[in-house]
Amino acid sequence: MQRRALLLAGLAGTATLAGCAGPQIADYSAERPELDLREYFIGTLDAFGVFTDRSGKVVRRFTVVMNCTWNGNEGILDEDFTYSDGSTEKRVWRLTYLGDGRYSGTAGDVVGTAFGETRGNAFRWGYTLALPVDGRVWEVQFDDWMYLMDERVMLNKATMSKFGIRLGEVTLTFVKR
Repeated sequence: MQRRALLLAGLAGTATLAGCAGPQIADYSAERPELDLREYFIGTLDAFGVFTDRSGKVVRRFTVVMNCTWNGNEGILDEDFTYSDGSTEKRVWRLTYLGDGRYSGTAGDVVGTAFGETRGNAFRWGYTLALPVDGRVWEVQFDDWMYLMDERVMLNKATMSKFGIRLGEVTLTFVKR
């Protein structure tokens, strides 16, 4: 009986770990249209998004106007956020194309360097953001996925966590002008 319980617990643990693995960027290699950040993030884009807490409740809505430029393999994504409460924020990403669909990036509120990779129509981006919350700054991790739908529209879903605990999600739609 005890052996059976241990076996069931081991199988449950294995299933749980397998479920945590989630999708990998290579899973999207055959998807089209093919995403090249240097081609998509050029010119002016508008974005519309929400932040949801762990329960799925929308706790913040926002819009973003992005002015994007590239000079060779170096890109700048200049983002102006406007939140539903009227507050504003600015983030300027400095991206570098590293070859073979890989990118690195920095921004003023990003801790260290972000790294990402494209395959097919998808981009996966991981980074740590210094997020002000109630007078304190929390370093939170983002697992950020983008999916190119067509030449104008890209969907973005990012999971935010701290100490491995999921805090919420950001869902965003980009539209090229």
